[in-house]
Amino acid sequence: MFMVVVSIGVSALHLYLWQRLVRDTTRTVRARRIGTGLLGLPALFSVAALVLPKFVGVAASEWFAWPGFLWLAVFFYLLLILVVLELPRLALRRWTRADDGEPDEGRRLFLSRAAAVVAGAAAGGVVGYGTATALGTPELKRVTVPIRGLASGLGGFRIAVVSDIHLGPILGRAHTERIVRMINETKPDLVAMVGDLADGTVEELGRAAEPLGDLTSPCYFVTGNHEYYSGYQPWVTELERLGLHYLHNENTQITHGPNVFTLAGVTDVAGKSYGDGPDMDRALAGRVGATVLLAHQPVQVSDAAKRGVDLQLSGHTHGGQLWPFHYVVGLSQPAVSGLSKVDSTWLYVTNGAGAWGPPVRVGAPPDITVVELG
Repeated sequence: MFMVVVSIGVSALHLYLWQRLVRDTTRTVRARRIGTGLLGLPALFSVAALVLPKFVGVAASEWFAWPGFLWLAVFFYLLLILVVLELPRLALRRWTRADDGEPDEGRRLFLSRAAAVVAGAAAGGVVGYGTATALGTPELKRVTVPIRGLASGLGGFRIAVVSDIHLGPILGRAHTERIVRMINETKPDLVAMVGDLADGTVEELGRAAEPLGDLTSPCYFVTGNHEYYSGYQPWVTELERLGLHYLHNENTQITHGPNVFTLAGVTDVAGKSYGDGPDMDRALAGRVGATVLLAHQPVQVSDAAKRGVDLQLSGHTHGGQLWPFHYVVGLSQPAVSGLSKVDSTWLYVTNGAGAWGPPVRVGAPPDITVVELG
């Protein structure tokens, strides 16, 4: 239902694009029909990319996911730039009229075409850059988090954090292989995978996830909201088969020589609708030493802080993915990217290693982070 509502909204906003890019820039009926077709076709692909994958499956979705999702990114930046250009259009309104006050069709047409060219070139350039960023090698970040009460022998313990891999019709097995290779090269003491592995079923994407079994360090994971959309129980079973350890509202003690800390994990808040909601008290029961919590959404840090968790590792936000969406994400999450603190609890939010929807990232490059406990 959510995607249907989004599709209706996208379709409605395309009417504005049609007005500025087709109606205002053409003189003849024939030219207007051609422009309408050129704008309408990618719009249909975008609606198909949003609505149809659930019904036709991942493999069939590949045919329209690429053009549909790329157009969504172009559409967004065209919309943003054209709205900004309304200001100079308004300022030049008098210039588009002749001395007698009547509209000067030539000047009006010139201004409309100039705005369309500027918007098209700028949107194309931004999306091209963003696509190269999203599909390129994730950044490898290193962050040191000073944790009070951490046993001295655990100083320098390294956790590789990866989230939001989003396997699907666009990102597949090669994407997973690159992520696993990058993580293994850092030789972490532990790997934390904090949700949103795939947008599809195990039957469709199990082979794409298989390289996770090649991780050379112990890997613990929790569910994200997209696991529930894709069938979380089969994915949990598959990841455990590959040798990963599921923290289902529970914790485990991580030993490093004679030293120990607690690694806990909670299910995503979306799990409430599936009878599998987070239980923070159960996840933290019997903890020993410092506590590191895996929780997909940063918003869960409020509950973690009340219970004295030392560090929460999260994803979900994609760092905003498409600037300026980070402002919107910040309205519902306490942090969008990077290291911050809520009361005495540290919160680290990774941008994620993949992308959802458009394979485009602007202002929020994909990353894998090695968090070093200090």
